[in-house]
Amino acid sequence: MASSDNPEIIERVIREKHHDKEKKNEEKDGFLHKMKDFVHDKEKKNEEKDGFLHKMKDFVHDIGEKIEGAIGFGKPTADVSGIHIPEINLHKADIVVDVLVNNPNPVPIPLIDINYLIESDGRKLVSGLIPDAGTIHAHGSETVKIPVTLIYDDIKKTYHDIKPGSIIPYKVKVDLIVDVPVFGRITIPLEKTGEIPIPYKPDIDVEKIKFEKFSLEQTIATLHLKLENMNDFDLGLKALDYEVWLGDVSIGGTELEKTANIEKKGITFIDLPISFRPKDFGSALWDMIRGRGTGYTMKGNINVNTPFGDMKLPISKKGGTTRFKKKKEDGGSDED
Repeated sequence: MASSDNPEIIERVIREKHHDKEKKNEEKDGFLHKMKDFVHDKEKKNEEKDGFLHKMKDFVHDIGEKIEGAIGFGKPTADVSGIHIPEINLHKADIVVDVLVNNPNPVPIPLIDINYLIESDGRKLVSGLIPDAGTIHAHGSETVKIPVTLIYDDIKKTYHDIKPGSIIPYKVKVDLIVDVPVFGRITIPLEKTGEIPIPYKPDIDVEKIKFEKFSLEQTIATLHLKLENMNDFDLGLKALDYEVWLGDVSIGGTELEKTANIEKKGITFIDLPISFRPKDFGSALWDMIRGRGTGYTMKGNINVNTPFGDMKLPISKKGGTTRFKKKKEDGGSDED
């Protein structure tokens, strides 16, 4: 009888195969268990290591604070305490950024570098570096002044959407780099926002010249001026100086203190007195007397205050034909 026909042998073979399979599974489970133990041990060691590092960091921090407290060293602080515009005109704006730096340390600390940037809506207007910016005295405060100049032509060439007469927002960014014992080099970042104008020259028009008194020895006249403010901000007129030409001959001018407010996008009217000696300026006089008229030119400056500081803005006008008219009481029309 063949062995395959023996049930006992077949059963024994099956049991042995099953036993071998269970043994392999047990060995596999044991290996996996050992791997889990290994990973657990490693994680535990990492936790212990992290705990040790954390304790070391706390220790170093505590030691640093104790050293700082014992020796008196600390990190300096700074703030933008003010922004000034000492001069502004049609061509440029001079800006001074005041940075107040406090040094709590018992020794002076050097200002290694000052990096500055002025931008408008994320676009750079001007930037620069001031090396070796000085020293902050021990246990003291210093105001560091950062002078910056904005050239309007450069701005308008780079950013075509910035128009004369407008007001643009700006942001000043300053990085102070200082060298502090114990701490080493430290960068202190600062920011400040504001607004600055792009001034536009006022438009002037001589509406008429009214002669009050006329003689060869002395003529008294009044210039009726129209000033138009093209800016997005008010101009407070403080004073003006001017000179007037009839033809190619200067008939004089003067400085005049005049107070007036020219509203933004607004117009104001000003009367300016002038006197001269007609016999001193030749043929232009006779042209006016004969009714032929002569051209005029006016040039000068107006001094104004604005929300951004005082400005001295040029004014000029060249035009028209000016004729001499008699006053009504002299039989004339009293109009130019």
